[in-house]
Amino acid sequence: MNVRLGTDIQETIRTLNALLHTDENFDIISREFTVGGRRACLYVIDGMNKDEILERLMEFFYEIREAELPGEPEAFSRRLLPYGEVALLDNRDTIVTQLLAGSPMLLVDGYAKAFAVDFRTYPARSVEEPDKDKVLRGSKDGFVETIVFNTALIRRRIRHPDLILEMTSVGESSHTDIVLAYRKDRVDRAFLKKVQDKLSGIQVDALTMNTESLAEALFRKNWWNPFPKFKYTERPDTAAASILEGSIVVLIDNSPSAMILPTTLFEITEEADDYYFPPLTGTYLRLSRMVINLVALFLTPLWLLLMGHPEWIPAGLSFLVITEDIHVPLVVQLLILEFAIDGLRLASLNTPSMLSTPLSVVAGIVLGDFTVSSGWFNSQTMLYMAFVAIANYSQASFELSYALKFLRLLMLILTGLFGIWGLGIGVAVTLLALVTNRTLSGQSYLYPLIPFRGKELLRRFLRITLPEAKK
Repeated sequence: MNVRLGTDIQETIRTLNALLHTDENFDIISREFTVGGRRACLYVIDGMNKDEILERLMEFFYEIREAELPGEPEAFSRRLLPYGEVALLDNRDTIVTQLLAGSPMLLVDGYAKAFAVDFRTYPARSVEEPDKDKVLRGSKDGFVETIVFNTALIRRRIRHPDLILEMTSVGESSHTDIVLAYRKDRVDRAFLKKVQDKLSGIQVDALTMNTESLAEALFRKNWWNPFPKFKYTERPDTAAASILEGSIVVLIDNSPSAMILPTTLFEITEEADDYYFPPLTGTYLRLSRMVINLVALFLTPLWLLLMGHPEWIPAGLSFLVITEDIHVPLVVQLLILEFAIDGLRLASLNTPSMLSTPLSVVAGIVLGDFTVSSGWFNSQTMLYMAFVAIANYSQASFELSYALKFLRLLMLILTGLFGIWGLGIGVAVTLLALVTNRTLSGQSYLYPLIPFRGKELLRRFLRITLPEAKK
């Protein structure tokens, strides 16, 4: 609704009090006073403003004389509001939304506009290195839940006038602030327009789960495909590097994670450590990570297939054959351990930090020794699943690790039921999921492999130079 303010402050106060339920909300404070003999009212959200600035502004207002008041609100803002961030608003719904976002609102009798004096502050934790995206060398700061802090971390790294930080809001109830960060001279303008149109067209009540809610609103198709459509990072250096390469970084208020658009499989597997070390070391780290994830995907299905056909095992690999008694089918053992690993992971997340170490030791002893001696699991099954569990943490993307896990479970079940034909079907489904997946821009998920770009593909495998802007 486009309801404009009137010049009668008494009517405006009555309307805002009814909309904001000031008689029921203890934290919405309305302070009435006089400015130059005129009636004025200041609305603030308790706990979301800087008290010392509010006190100084009130002192200044009390010293204004009636003869000093100009006739226009723009002149009042220029001459009698000694603060840097001031906006004039005349739309009632916008005023209510901005106030509930924490921006104090000043009303002065005779002016048909409200003054948004933005001296708000949010409760925030300190900037520190994220737990998941740690690096051996490099910056030790990370995004936090306050969007202004996050934009400042990016602005600090890219001091260029073409860096654009464009803000919008999504959600009829939440009005969640969202920032699109991009280099104006390097971004794909058509893709930027597509993202802007998608954001403006989102019809949701609230972004309850922040980045995930926005991701599902932006990309609604191919829900069955487990591979992630977006790259998430809590590192400002990674976000800044992506912007310099021509990508769009999406920051969401109340979330310490940034979304990078568009994203291919090769970009998801890249990490900051690849570039904080010399090219040779960075290449080794990258290739090691890729090989470990591929081995983790196919290790247990291939081993299960070989256990069903021991005659296929060469003499030099005879140690792969289980010589002890098998009381539980191997496919059942592997599936149980897959779920048990997730159970331990969930338990560790909900365990108090002071107990996490002793409980993990107990869990390791129980699963590693007693389960083997009891006959439920064979030692080789435990060994291979231990490698798979560790390999899941070799890269930072939770979404990619679970995509590989789901496909590995599918291949285990199919291999256990149909043998080599089942494994072939599982591999075909994996390739199909990769080939049919698309980024938000419609680009191939396997670019630069499909379509083939030899030089660009080489850069994805070998860390030859630092990232450059996309041409």
